[in-house]
Order: sequence, then C-alpha cells, then structure tokens
Amino acid sequence: MPSLSSKGILMPESPIRKLAPYAEKAKLNGLKVYHLNIGQPDIKSPKIAIEAVKNVELDVLAYSKSEGNLELRKKIKDYYKSFNIDITTNEIIISTGASEALSFAMASIMDKGDELIIPEPFYANYNGFATANGINVIPVHSNLSENFALPKIHEFEKLISSKTKAILICNPNNPTGYVYSEEEIKILVKIVKKHNLFLIADEVYREFVYDGCKHTSILKFQEIKENSIVIDSFSKRYSMCGARIGCVISKNKLFMSTVIKFAQARLSPPTFAQIACTAALDVEKKYFESVIKDYNSRRLLLIDELNKIPGVKVSVPKGAFYCIAELPVSNAETFCKWMLETFNKNGKTVMLAPASGFYSTKNCGLNQVRIAYVLNNRDLIDAISLIKDGLTEYLEK
Repeated sequence: MPSLSSKGILMPESPIRKLAPYAEKAKLNGLKVYHLNIGQPDIKSPKIAIEAVKNVELDVLAYSKSEGNLELRKKIKDYYKSFNIDITTNEIIISTGASEALSFAMASIMDKGDELIIPEPFYANYNGFATANGINVIPVHSNLSENFALPKIHEFEKLISSKTKAILICNPNNPTGYVYSEEEIKILVKIVKKHNLFLIADEVYREFVYDGCKHTSILKFQEIKENSIVIDSFSKRYSMCGARIGCVISKNKLFMSTVIKFAQARLSPPTFAQIACTAALDVEKKYFESVIKDYNSRRLLLIDELNKIPGVKVSVPKGAFYCIAELPVSNAETFCKWMLETFNKNGKTVMLAPASGFYSTKNCGLNQVRIAYVLNNRDLIDAISLIKDGLTEYLEK
C-alpha cells in the first residue's frame, strides 16, 4: 500500500466534528440530539441575502475575480468605515471562508518549521492550518480560574525565538468568549513592534460583545500597520455559515501581493455566495440589535444553569457565543461519547465538544468541554438539564 504524507497523518481531528458519527448513530436510533458542539446559529440569515440569490439573473455562472468581486470589497470597506477604520478595496482579499483566509495568511508569512504563538485554548482548526503548512504552534497558556484573560507580557516574550514569525489571537475568543481589552491589545502591539512580528487577529465575532465590553481591532494601530493581518467572515455575523465567505485584510502590500498568488491558485471564491454576502451588508442595524439581544439572553441563561450543576465550573464569556466548562469527570471526551452512545432521557441527548482539542499543550483541558449557546432558550434549558442528568448517571455508574 502506498504511504501517506507525514502531515496528513499528523493532521488533527476536529474536536467539534470528530464525534459526529456517534451523533448520527444516535439519530438513526431515534434520539433527538441537541448540538452544543458546533457554532451553527439557529438565527435566521438576513432575508435580503437569501432574496438576492433567489432573484439573480445570470446566463453564465462565471468565475469571479481571484481577489473577490469589487462590489463586495467596496461594501466591506464601507462596513469598516462605520467602525472608523479606513481601508481600501486593494487591502481586502475575499476568501472561501475565514478558514481559507487563515491558511493563506500562514502560508504567506511562514515557512516549514517557523513558529506561531497562540494563547490557548484556541479555535481548534488553528492546529490543523498550522499542521498543513508545517508550522509549529507555540501555546501561551490562559486559565479558566482567570476567565482566560490574556497572559502577561513576559509569558509571550519568553516564548519568542528566532523561528517566531507571528502571534495569533481570536477576539472575541472562540472557544472561551473572552474579549481582549484595549490595554491588552496595546500590550500585543508593543510586543510585535519590538520583535518585528506579524499580529494576526481573527475578528469574526466583532459584533458579539456583552456586559459593556468593546471590541478593539488591531487595524486601529497605525504603528503596526505593516505587521497587522485581520481575518474576517460572514459566517457567524450574518448566520451564513454555508456561504463560506471570509476575507483577509492588511495594509502590508508585500503580504497582500503574496496572498493573491494563493488566491489565484484556487481560482476564485464562490459567485452565488458573494452575491448573498454583498446583499447582507445592507442589513438594517436592528438585525444585529435583535441577534445580540438573543445571544446575551442565552449566555446569561447558560451560565446561570451550568452554575447550578454540582462540580461544574464555567468561565463567563464576554463575547462570541461559546464558553468553556469544566466537568467533574476525568475525561470529557469519554463522557461526550457516552452521552451519545448510552445516555438518553425521553428520547433526547446532547452533543458537546471535548475541549482538549482546543489546546496545543498535551493533557490540557481533558475535563473540559466547549459549549456553543446557539440554541433558543427553551432548547438550551432542555439541553442543560440533560447534561445535569447525564453527569449524575455517569458518575454513579
């Protein structure tokens, strides 16, 4: 049998999707499965976006530009202007989801063996993108006991080596829901400027902040405009995960001229999806006001109910729509599988994402799960009740 590539063998499974076969089997057995494992909102996509695709008249479904349609990039430019951030259309390249944008960014600035510092826990697929590009992830650890606050500056600096090329943050954070303050961003600005590193900011959850928190984009800091790379997406902001449209933004012309080569190699982002996203950018402000109100209600409900379960510890998310919870079990993945294979109450069970896959450090997060509060309050209450009953039964067996 021919051998496989070493990076293919090393490619990590997604902790978000790896238990999917167990969930599918549970459904085939007649169970209702509440999905708290994946950030797939139940919020309706903007009607204006759906209608734009329905009403399009095309004789030929042609390639778009490799950098994305100009009309879409113009509207993204205007969107950023509403946050007092000035960018040009040439500083935006449309990608097939934020995932492709991240992969292009990594491939453009790092060679095999280079190092990328990321506060952990972090979005699990960062590990996959890094592995695919031969990059070594260097984690800087944050703790649930400190609500996953940004580690101190010396924790970053002691990890910087001659191989370090960039620091990557997700703000607001997936999976913790942490929102980096302006002062914390300023710390990172000082570090990347001092050590001449890139700062990559995954800002796809920009709108979703709570408790009076404010999102601070790295694009506001002109002193690192050559160091800054922003990753953005339509998936969560507009509840359009299936559109697979994101973008990479930077004022670094050499970097962008490199990214476009990767964009040309994959030809172009999908045409219909760009039409939908172009329309979505015209959505009224009240759309976000309603969505944020819904998520905040779910967040408060989730934290309140989880805190009632004996032995469960939970961080308080200030943004996005995820949290990390610590369970009174030794291995959360085993528990998550058991919930899908063995447990059910009234024909229902819950799918969670084991949090160990959101860490790069071995044996971290073994008793933690990531919970996505993307269900309506009624379903969320039912799902949390199932987790409570499941833990009780699991610990007694």
